[in-house]
Amino acid sequence: MNAPLSDPRLRVATLASHVLMAASLLLIMWQGLLPGMLCVGVGFFSTRWFSPRLALLARQPDRQAPRLAATVVALLPLLLLALALPRTRGLLLDAPAQYRELLAFLARTVLELRELLPPDIGAQLPEGAVEIQRAMAGYLASKAGALATTGRAWLSGLLFAYVGLLIGALAAARPSVPGLKPLSAQLHLRVERFGETFRQIVVAQFWIALFNTCLTAIFLLVILPLTDNRLPYSMALILLTFVAGLIPIVGNLICNGVLTLVGLSVSPAVATACLAFLIAIHKAEYFINAKVIGHRTQMGVWELLSVMFVMEAVFGPAGLVAAPLFYAYSKKELHASGWV
Repeated sequence: MNAPLSDPRLRVATLASHVLMAASLLLIMWQGLLPGMLCVGVGFFSTRWFSPRLALLARQPDRQAPRLAATVVALLPLLLLALALPRTRGLLLDAPAQYRELLAFLARTVLELRELLPPDIGAQLPEGAVEIQRAMAGYLASKAGALATTGRAWLSGLLFAYVGLLIGALAAARPSVPGLKPLSAQLHLRVERFGETFRQIVVAQFWIALFNTCLTAIFLLVILPLTDNRLPYSMALILLTFVAGLIPIVGNLICNGVLTLVGLSVSPAVATACLAFLIAIHKAEYFINAKVIGHRTQMGVWELLSVMFVMEAVFGPAGLVAAPLFYAYSKKELHASGWV
């Protein structure tokens, strides 16, 4: 039986659960565990999605289906990796080196901007643009240098992501425990609301990013080659499209800028085609964002941009990914408490 709202133990447990939840999220950001936390959610909801379907397919009892689903979620990435490793080994293991080369390539493209543009357009650029080009090239080159030491961190991140997937799958297969004590019940409520927010935002954004990535892959690997044009670093650009697509709004700008610059290194016509294609598919993404994410979480664009700016300033690029999730969860908790 639940304790009444006036029970002091319940008030203390509620406050303690909020503090513990906030501390856990801050610890995740400070220790760079965000990929693992996101994979915990992916593993949890994937197991919950597979469970009833596998129960019908394999005619397993309801109590056995979650365990079977957790096994599938745990083994499926290993199976896919084993099948795809011969073709994707270089992309996965050498990703930092590829992006280091891509950033250096972008830096050279920025410096050579006047030569790449048609003469009549290049002549219209103000002299001050040269300093801007040098500043941009210097920034890109510095980021390329920083990537030189991230090879081991990249492999560790992949390991943490898989461990997070296992944790989420096992948590989803665990049977519910009735009669929780006040603190356990409040922590369960906090995690439940966070999971609901995760499902609303991250899962929707995941499918949006996958949609963008598939279209971008078709454009880079099929449409452009049909016109006898190929972009360098195409596979790295496809992976970048997926990762940047997980960031609402800002991810679109990153993809647009990088692909247009790489296209400009081939020819102005290719750059124009890249920009037109990206604008077209991202118009569809804006519509999906507005209908799916904005409607479900009641977040305005100005709110989202503001919190992303602050989180990026404090936690770096990981803050951009975490900002929509953390802000929507905080808003849900405040709404449930009657504060907003």
